[in-house]
Amino acid sequence: MSRYRAGYHDPAGDRHGLPSYAWRMAPAGLATRRQLAAQGLRPGGQEPVGQILWRGVGPDQPRIAYLYDRARARPRRRATPAILAACARALAARRRCPTCLTDAGYVIPRHLGECLDCADRRAGGSR
Repeated sequence: MSRYRAGYHDPAGDRHGLPSYAWRMAPAGLATRRQLAAQGLRPGGQEPVGQILWRGVGPDQPRIAYLYDRARARPRRRATPAILAACARALAARRRCPTCLTDAGYVIPRHLGECLDCADRRAGGSR
């Protein structure tokens, strides 16, 4: 183990509060949020049981990834049909131009507030 990794290796949790491991040194039963999500799981309300520490960009500011127990993780919640329909309506509203009331086929830029064709007409076609 390299010298800088040894500074982060604290399986008892004496130095950092939680059991801490260097990059790629965590025990097999623990996983980060992203690793759980890749397996279709979520932490399910449990507190972190460990952490991975590695050298960050700032002065003496280590980066942290919290670890959760895979055995206590729960399946990810699935969106209901009503939630999916509401998301589809919200996305459709972002594509609708308030000036010409057509579906632009893309998300209307917020800085313009209207589709590109209407913004060109308003600017006199000078774009």
